[in-house]
Amino acid sequence: MLEMKVKAVTVGQSGEFSVLLTDREEKKVLPIVVGPLEAHNIALPLQGEVPPRPLTHDLLKTLVQQLGGAVEKIVITDIRDNTYFAEIYLRHDGRVSIIDSRPSDAIALALRFAVPIFMAPWLVEFTYDLADIAFDNREETH
Repeated sequence: MLEMKVKAVTVGQSGEFSVLLTDREEKKVLPIVVGPLEAHNIALPLQGEVPPRPLTHDLLKTLVQQLGGAVEKIVITDIRDNTYFAEIYLRHDGRVSIIDSRPSDAIALALRFAVPIFMAPWLVEFTYDLADIAFDNREETH
């Protein structure tokens, strides 16, 4: 598995939102297109903002913690028909459950739990060189 981190949430010229995941060396970037609400849920913890009332991912974090569980990591596992897939690794009662998830939800939880984000190695073929991404054509929200 390749460890990734959230570099930014961006808005393209046509209004689409993307989460940019980079490798540790910040050489490769995996852009994942997300909706505006999903982008907001990822951008908030990146910006260090805490909403006055818990949003869905904050509620999920509290629920998992109150039940004695913890998210260990998330993995971007696959892409099919231009749709990415992810898994959340949840530890509870000494065992790990793997939960199917949209990447945006998994990333939002990973940021709130401060756990690693991984990508299946074969997905590297869908990455770009970070130097080739034109940030001047996008508005960075983080």
